[in-house]
Amino acid sequence: MTRSRDLADFADSAANAEGARPLILYTAQTASGTSVDFNDIPSGAKRITVMFSNLSTNGTSLPLVQIGDAGGIEDTGYISTSSSIPNGSSPNTSGSTAGFAIRSTQASNIISGHMVITFVGSNLWVSSHALKQDTAATMTGAGEKTLSDTLTRLRITTTNGTDTFDSGTINIMVEV
Repeated sequence: MTRSRDLADFADSAANAEGARPLILYTAQTASGTSVDFNDIPSGAKRITVMFSNLSTNGTSLPLVQIGDAGGIEDTGYISTSSSIPNGSSPNTSGSTAGFAIRSTQASNIISGHMVITFVGSNLWVSSHALKQDTAATMTGAGEKTLSDTLTRLRITTTNGTDTFDSGTINIMVEV
C-alpha cells in the first residue's frame, strides 16, 4: 500500500530534484513615471513572468514590455500583436515592432494579469499574455524578439514613451 504524498513532501522532493530551476520573485514596484525597469536579470534566465495589478496610464499609448542585454533595452525588431476582446463586441487588434504590445488604448483602462516571456535559444525570446481590462474585456497576444546578446534587463513602458503610469503594481518572477 502506498501512502499519499502531502504538499510539503512534494515541495521537498521538487526542490531537491535533479534539474530543478529556482524561481526568483523580485520586489514589486509601484508603476509611475514613463517606465518601470528590472535591470538585474540573471544571464541564465529561461522564463520571465511579468505580473500587472491594476495598471493604468494617463494616455492612449499602448503599454509595451521591452527586453534587453548588457548593451541596453532594445526598442526595434519585435514582432508583436495584442487583441482586446470587449464583452459582446468584436476584437480590436494592435501590433508593435518596438516591444511586446498590450492592447489597452484608453487612459481610464485598468489592466491586471501576466505576460510570460520564454527563451527559445540563440537569444530568441517569445511572449504570450492574458490580462483583464476593467471588468468588461480580456486581452491576449504574443510576440517574438531576437536579442543581440544574453537577456539581462526588462522595461515596461508605452509606445510613445511619454505617457506615464498613474496607478498599479508591476513585478517579475524569473526562472533560471
